[in-house]
Amino acid sequence: MGSECQIRSTSDEPGRDCPRCPRLVAFRQTWREKEPDWFNAPVPSFGPADARLLIVGLAPGLRGANRTGRPFTGDYAGDLLYATLKEFGFAKGEYAARADDGLTLIDCRITNAVRCVPPENKPTPKEIATCRDFLSVTLTAMTEVRAIVVLGRIAHETFITAQQLKRNAHPFSHGCAYPMGRATLFASYHCSRYNTSTRVLTPQMFRDVFARVRAHLDALA
Repeated sequence: MGSECQIRSTSDEPGRDCPRCPRLVAFRQTWREKEPDWFNAPVPSFGPADARLLIVGLAPGLRGANRTGRPFTGDYAGDLLYATLKEFGFAKGEYAARADDGLTLIDCRITNAVRCVPPENKPTPKEIATCRDFLSVTLTAMTEVRAIVVLGRIAHETFITAQQLKRNAHPFSHGCAYPMGRATLFASYHCSRYNTSTRVLTPQMFRDVFARVRAHLDALA
């Protein structure tokens, strides 16, 4: 279909040269020229498709996932996220902020609402909507999912829209939870350096969310 990037029926990932969002394509190409050894492509989901927990972030960080090719890897947000996942049994191994560090996820998968790095970490509404197809396919493919953690308002609203639900019936707030049929949605502020340095999100607030998720999944076992 011309310039559209096709979602293959067997995959929920965009191609390396997905052309859907012209601004993101141009930004991606700029950084391929500046840093040819970086990943510089749509960042795929990380973790098993049969996991019961899905974590949805916003978009790859320029010097984090865009560089390493793995969600939340190479920046501060990953330091907090992966330490918390290990604490609650959703990850094992040593997190060394690189894609080949050997860290593995347990019953957990991580994806982003927008798969390509946006300038200034700010995707436009059109880019968010354009990339939403991939999130929808990810959710459909995860037949065992029982808990979803959304990190930040944009990820929350994108998930709600992908589920064809009304945003005003499911407002975002840190620590809120909404039953969604076979799964429950848990919301958290994003674990960015800005949010933690300003104390909008403390490590304990973040751990509290995952403690609820762990208790929820354990109760289903």
